[in-house]
Amino acid sequence: MQHHHIANAAVPSSSGRTIAVIDPSDGQPYDEIQRGTPEDIDAAVQAAQQCYDSVWRRLSPAERGRLLQRVSASISAHAEELAAIEQRDCGKPTKQARADAAALARYFEFYAGACDKLHGETIPYQEGMSVFTWREPHGVTGHIVPWNYPMQIFGRCVAAALAAGNVCVIKPSEDACLSILRVAQLAAEAGLPAGAINIVTGYGHEVGDALARHPGVRHISFTGSPRIGTLIQQAAAERHCPVTLELGGKSPQIIFADADLDAALPVVINAIVQNAGQTCSAGSRVLIDSLIYEPLLERLGAAFEQLRVGPAAMDLDLGPLIRQSQQQRVWDFLSDAQVAGIPLVAQGTVVDEAPETGFYQAPTLLRDVPPEHRLAQQEVFGPVLAAMAFHDEDEAVALANGTPFGLVAGLWTRDGARQLRMARRIASGQVFINNYGAGGGVELPFGGVKSSGHGREKGFEALYGFTTLKTVAIRHD
Repeated sequence: MQHHHIANAAVPSSSGRTIAVIDPSDGQPYDEIQRGTPEDIDAAVQAAQQCYDSVWRRLSPAERGRLLQRVSASISAHAEELAAIEQRDCGKPTKQARADAAALARYFEFYAGACDKLHGETIPYQEGMSVFTWREPHGVTGHIVPWNYPMQIFGRCVAAALAAGNVCVIKPSEDACLSILRVAQLAAEAGLPAGAINIVTGYGHEVGDALARHPGVRHISFTGSPRIGTLIQQAAAERHCPVTLELGGKSPQIIFADADLDAALPVVINAIVQNAGQTCSAGSRVLIDSLIYEPLLERLGAAFEQLRVGPAAMDLDLGPLIRQSQQQRVWDFLSDAQVAGIPLVAQGTVVDEAPETGFYQAPTLLRDVPPEHRLAQQEVFGPVLAAMAFHDEDEAVALANGTPFGLVAGLWTRDGARQLRMARRIASGQVFINNYGAGGGVELPFGGVKSSGHGREKGFEALYGFTTLKTVAIRHD
């Protein structure tokens, strides 16, 4: 049984109740986490504030950096253990879980080096006055971490918040949180002071809501659905608490006729099947130049038919979806597509070894998807790729921007002028040209526009969101 992590101690919930941890590969329970309460959140916030007042704010930036570097080293030393936890808890193939553990270590490494590099500015002003700015931490920051990438998203928001001088209270998803509970233990062993990292597990409507409303929390980082993001922001707005929101996407891959198709093909496929399509930045729409629409669909279909889905430990192309309700969500989208007469191009295969009680979905490629259909407008969060054709740049831009989202876009063309024109016109937080994701990009600011949220995490830019700016003006004449 797992416990909350508060002030570097394992703490049971005040409710005395637990939640079963389900293995997505077979649908069976194998552990328990605490069902937290608002009282548990209050205890965690108090522990965080105590740490901030007595220890964390008194450390120099260089000292904070050394501590975070030690956490990074410990994560690296335990990478295989953490990957094994993530694999079973999330249903991730081994290679994906290992990549997530490596990314987590890199987040702490990157932000360890950034602690003493967050500078203010001097501002030219009137004669007889000197004006400058300081970057100051918020204090206690709240972090609501989803189930699809627990280690990575924990790393990108918590490491940045700590580097900026804050202390953290984290509410992870009840569907997948075992890896970051273990990371919190490793951080304590590495010397992170009690209260710097506090984790309270439980349901969103109970502890997530309590965290968003707690008067001691001065900033909230949330990654999840637009619907829940709206609720979080409304709760925080009642006390004027700033919020960083990353709310998913319907990201397009735009492929022109002059693209290097051999390079594009495996990237386009990986962008929708990685983590079984349960990725906010999944390339879930492929917009193809009409000149190459048919031959490229043929190649994509042949590749999809070779994809295999199975238990996480088999380390195949895809593992299971996270839970039965997510599986049903994908089925509903595919059922709607069938009713609408949207043509199926190809599907992968769920292997015979996959337990019937697991939450599996074969990757599916559909063509000629109407731009107004919900398959082209809404986030499926599963391995379903919607293909549609375009005839020129204007139509490609209209299709790319024609959803409520704007998180990521991929653009494939050898034409340098077109690359810049399209990058300017596409409404998204990131545009990748002749690649997708830039290999993870811990250093690259990440976030969206429109319904994909606001604010930025990752890279040095994240540190600005985790601080406030104070202006100091001195008259000395």
